[in-house]
Amino acid sequence: MTLNVHLLHLPTGWSAETLADLQSRLEQPVVITTGDTLPDPAEYHVLIAGRPSRAQLDASPNLRAVIVPFAGPPEETRRLLAEYPHLTLHNLHHNAIPTAEMALALLLSTARFIPLGDRLLRRGDWAARYDKPPEIVLHGQTALILGFGAIGQHVARLCQAFGMKVLAIRRNPETPLPAGLAADIFGPDQLHDLLPRADVLIVTLPLNTGTRGLIGPSELALLPPQALLVNIGRGDVVDEEALYEALRSRRLAGAGIDVWYRYPENEDDRSATFPSNYPLHELDNVVMSPHHGGAYGVPFTEARRLEDLARLLNAAARGEPIPNRFDLSAGY
Repeated sequence: MTLNVHLLHLPTGWSAETLADLQSRLEQPVVITTGDTLPDPAEYHVLIAGRPSRAQLDASPNLRAVIVPFAGPPEETRRLLAEYPHLTLHNLHHNAIPTAEMALALLLSTARFIPLGDRLLRRGDWAARYDKPPEIVLHGQTALILGFGAIGQHVARLCQAFGMKVLAIRRNPETPLPAGLAADIFGPDQLHDLLPRADVLIVTLPLNTGTRGLIGPSELALLPPQALLVNIGRGDVVDEEALYEALRSRRLAGAGIDVWYRYPENEDDRSATFPSNYPLHELDNVVMSPHHGGAYGVPFTEARRLEDLARLLNAAARGEPIPNRFDLSAGY
């Protein structure tokens, strides 16, 4: 049976050559149509779209699945798909490796105060060499990773390579680990028991009702003095005020942050929007990154996007369950 697929909007940077590349990766008969207007008749089985409308879903009688061609399905898409229980929602994990690399970049930069030394040395000031900040060597330290999906597992591999012990929290701790990955896995109910053991807390969680504010004043207080925090998940998983106070008071040694609490509403505001409601930008123990951990547009990442999308379509064409199913009730 031929699988019919409609790609509603071409991802940024895609061209006819990109579509040809995608088609060449498909093992089974798959017909892909593209365009902002739905085909008539709407015979496709899979819709690739980030933000499909209700009218588009209603006009798709043969539709079985919606694939969001990026990592995080928008909230409006999740709410809409919840009203169509016969449809499955899927996303891509193509950004897992670059996002994990960003976590380690932020961790190293925070642990060794690299941005501070860079800023001073550009002024000819060697103070960071002689009045040394409280640097931390990662080897032998314990990292606690919150969220152990595709990104969290890549973070764990990188932490292992640096000689760190890895603890991780995931919803289903009994799920077998991938080959070659060594980590102690726990359930969410053990968070408070694990925080005192964590020299480094790495947040990879998505934002939903269960994770919003998960790391608040009480949780930060359970971390050992001078622990480090890295957030590559979503900003509001960590309570904003509590994070600021822990960093300002030096209860936390430092934080590396790629995901934020305030974003520009449009490109015109990009040079006039601080990322927090608190002056985190004034603290020298904070390393800040403008939410580009996924390395979108980078050739490596875009090649992985094609590879992941082809993997999902090939499974659908074979009549197998489509991978990367998004759990609407859990929010990831």
